[in-house]
Amino acid sequence: MTLAQLLDGFPCADPIPTRDILSLTESSAQANSSALFVCIEGARADGHNFAQEAYKNGCRTFVAQKKLSLPHDAFVLSVSNTRYALAILACRLYGEPSRQMRLIGITGTKGKTTTAQLISHLLNRSGISCGYIGTNGISYGNISMPSRNTTPDAVTLQQTLSDMLCAGVKAAVIEVSSQALMQYRADGIGFEGVIFTNLSPDHIGQNEHPDFASYRACKKRLFTDFGAKYAIANIDDPASREMLCGTAIPHIISCSVRQSNADLYASHLRLLRNDTALGISFSVSDHRMTCDCTLPLTGKVNAENALLAIATAIHIFGIPMRDAVTLLADATVTGRSEFLPLPNGACAVIDYAHNEASLRQLLVTLREYQPARLIALFGSIGGRAQMRRQEMGKAAAELCDL
Repeated sequence: MTLAQLLDGFPCADPIPTRDILSLTESSAQANSSALFVCIEGARADGHNFAQEAYKNGCRTFVAQKKLSLPHDAFVLSVSNTRYALAILACRLYGEPSRQMRLIGITGTKGKTTTAQLISHLLNRSGISCGYIGTNGISYGNISMPSRNTTPDAVTLQQTLSDMLCAGVKAAVIEVSSQALMQYRADGIGFEGVIFTNLSPDHIGQNEHPDFASYRACKKRLFTDFGAKYAIANIDDPASREMLCGTAIPHIISCSVRQSNADLYASHLRLLRNDTALGISFSVSDHRMTCDCTLPLTGKVNAENALLAIATAIHIFGIPMRDAVTLLADATVTGRSEFLPLPNGACAVIDYAHNEASLRQLLVTLREYQPARLIALFGSIGGRAQMRRQEMGKAAAELCDL
């Protein structure tokens, strides 16, 4: 793509040189003569300080939000926000893949991965080729690979969507984290539908969100800044009202396990347990029909996640409710209420619960299955949100035998 095509619409103080751009990078080590180097100001390093190194590696095209001291043959586009610029440029370089696919974005504190993978399962089993991008990595067709972040950086995200499109993928489900929204990684994507799971304090601390208000405001961006046609929300969470307030989204679908007036309502929840699995059954109603659903995941919270997935299948993709609930009977999610029977007759449940709220919720749910003994082994990532450790320890001490 020519530089002029890539920068179309960006205000440029200087004439745009005639050159082709083959890649975008925020790493000076990857910069070369056909790359555009975008100076990103991060928590640990400032890309503006590496512009000279990128120039030495052959790069002559830069995007910056601070003044750069470079030789006269370097072209520098000055912008107010290089993170946002990088996202828009990545969309263009990879041919706007999101405009040629049906994309669903999911945000919330808990339940993003489970809901996303349930949607992916439903669509793929219904004959709609669907990709997944989130905490559990990137997957589509026969391809599966890890991802460094829940939502990849803007360039990786657009490249991945482009690869999916080339592979014949028709839809994709993306977990959109608060960090990604704060850093504009997903900007420029055309989401057909956006989903809200729930909200509780998380990712607050050094190198993350300064406070809960900032965390909440970043989540809300998914419902105000992306032009979605559909919003699907768990209205049992009080924060759903704020997420949807002021949105211009024309179609809003409510889901609930408590409020029978919701567009999709789950009732008659019942815990299921046998020697090889824990699960839950419930009835799903949309005021026209009621279907029974059996889910091999634990507790009420996963009934909430399943409702969001069923609503997506019905309202956005036109899958009949009866088909959707039937297809969930064998749905599993790696690392989310993952059940492993042990040789001694006990069972292990592997879950990504990584803060006090999610660990407490998991342990309370497992107590409802009346285990003879409940043992928890948990950890916490280093370098951020260190208050989690004390909070998680307290939850485990209160609710476990060991």
